[in-house]
Amino acid sequence: EWAKMENLLERVEVLGFVDGKKSVDWLKECDAKVLNLLAKGSLKHLSMQLRKTPGQHIADIKEVVEYANGNKINVNVYLEDWSNGMLDSQEYVMQLIAALEEMPVKRIMLADTLGIFAPEETGKFIGIVMKRFPEIAFDFHAHDDYGLAVANSLAAINSGIDCVHATINGLGERAGNTALEEIAAVINDKTEFETRLNENAIARASDLVEMFSGKRICSNKPIVGDNAFVQTAGIHADGDLKAGLYESALKPDRFGKRREYALGKLSGSASLEQNLKKLGLSLNEDEKKKILGRIVQLGDLKKSITTEDLPYIIADVLETPRQQKIQIINCVVTSGKDVVPTATFTLKYSNSELKETASGDGGYDAFMNALANAMKKLNMQLPELKDYEVRIPPGGKTDAIVETTITWRRNGNEFKTIGVDSDQLMAAIKATEKMLNIIAK
Repeated sequence: EWAKMENLLERVEVLGFVDGKKSVDWLKECDAKVLNLLAKGSLKHLSMQLRKTPGQHIADIKEVVEYANGNKINVNVYLEDWSNGMLDSQEYVMQLIAALEEMPVKRIMLADTLGIFAPEETGKFIGIVMKRFPEIAFDFHAHDDYGLAVANSLAAINSGIDCVHATINGLGERAGNTALEEIAAVINDKTEFETRLNENAIARASDLVEMFSGKRICSNKPIVGDNAFVQTAGIHADGDLKAGLYESALKPDRFGKRREYALGKLSGSASLEQNLKKLGLSLNEDEKKKILGRIVQLGDLKKSITTEDLPYIIADVLETPRQQKIQIINCVVTSGKDVVPTATFTLKYSNSELKETASGDGGYDAFMNALANAMKKLNMQLPELKDYEVRIPPGGKTDAIVETTITWRRNGNEFKTIGVDSDQLMAAIKATEKMLNIIAK
């Protein structure tokens, strides 16, 4: 319905099967206009899964294509397991493509279904097919089983392919498909072509896919991973500070991200300087040396440190009490089976105290509902909770220290706060208390 209202039906392609009229009839019910028909691209798949001959399969495909066209549905054809077909039954693949050339098919999709090709093989076999059938529009569909989906897609482009398939975050079967954010950057930076993709929207789109799919993005994933634009080594921060020496064409703001400098055991004075600059803080050289020593010490203990933690570390090391404008005291959260989760606490702000109680869908939700009530009375607005991550050391001990990292968004900017406690809920509340003192500055 959305695609129809936005006049985008022609751009919604629906996978269907060589099953007579079934797939086409289903597309008709949905008002779909494009069928991507899954055909067998290797003789092994054809004979062992469908138990049919090439002639029978071609006849069945023709029947579906003609029926679809009769119902004003355009057809593209996927050649499933095409890569193995080119290795083991190339004569059959050529026979099938030749037959498809005689049908009203818009595009033929060459699928490396099991992700078995290396870039050299991709380029070689796509070259063979395109030389034999120069008038056909071909797509390439890669899988990342060997971690080569992007490289194979680049090889396909360099071999003259008309289109490559990609998914946001590389989402797909097994190890996934070609990552859209990666191949788009590669096309723009490493080929003579340009995409029409709005790269600045990639981070937001990636976050949405991560949220709705439930598939966490690896922190070191190129472009969209949390660490993709984080400099960890002090020498890198030093080079950037002096002359942007560790920057490349992959600039974070290009993708809706920002450059960060990690604080930990590998930090140097430049890493600290970059973070102080971000916070608008200034220290003398002796103070910086002391702070850096504590940061390295905490890093050796494998403790995570965010930019927002830095003021607390400074206050601790320099023994200058950091006044907390907001404190959560006397906090009680009840939650259990057949019990409505409820949170009660006293919020101390300057010289006043507010006592709040609220219920929710869980203990932390109840706490946040009560906090929202308190913030409204203080005429303050809570930032958006963007992500909530709990980290527990391996080993399965019930008394293990829990580290909760919460990502917040405020005025278009994101920041993280970390809470540590042996109680998971209290760790989250501590992280939230840190957030309150940041926004109350």
